[in-house]
Amino acid sequence: MRRQNEHAMDKIRVNIDDRQKTVKMPTGMRMIVRRTCNAVLKMEQFEGPAEVNVIFVDNDMIHEINLKQRNKDIDTDVLSFPLGENGEYDVNPENGAKMLGDIVLSVEKAKTQAEIYGHSFQREVSYLTCHSMLHLLGYDHVNGGIEAMRMREKEETVMQQLGLTRDGGYTSDEEN
Repeated sequence: MRRQNEHAMDKIRVNIDDRQKTVKMPTGMRMIVRRTCNAVLKMEQFEGPAEVNVIFVDNDMIHEINLKQRNKDIDTDVLSFPLGENGEYDVNPENGAKMLGDIVLSVEKAKTQAEIYGHSFQREVSYLTCHSMLHLLGYDHVNGGIEAMRMREKEETVMQQLGLTRDGGYTSDEEN
C-alpha cells in the first residue's frame, strides 16, 4: 500500500489573499488556514495535489459578492465557490493540482462571531475555512437532515484534530 499522506503539506497549495484593512490578522493565521485545509483533505482521503484560494474580505465586500453571485442582499461569514463537480476538478496546467475553488471569508464577521461564541478568532477562521472546504468537496447542508449532520460531525472532527475545540483550545502569544 502506497503512503499517500507522506507529504501531506506538499499536497495542497493554499493561496491566501488578504483584501481587507478592517481587522489586523494575528501572526500564524495563514498557517492555521493552511493546516485546516490540509486536515480536511486528509480526513476526506483526497487523492493527488490540490489548490484552493482563500480570500479575506470585510463585511462590505462579502455583502457585495453575496448580492452579485447569489442574489442575497446580506453580509455573511463565508462563501464557497467550488470549481469541481462530482469529484471532477479542472487541473492547473502549471503544477498538475486539482483546482478546488475559492473560499471568501469575512474576517470582520469572523471576529464578531468569535466574540459572540466565546472562542478565539483563530478557531472561528479555522472553523469557517473547514466548513467552506467541505463545500468545495461537494458537501451541502442547505436541506438540513442527515447531510447537515454529517457535515457538522466532520467539522468537529477537524477542529479536534487541530486542537481548536469549542471550549478554548488553541491560543498563541499574540492573544491577550
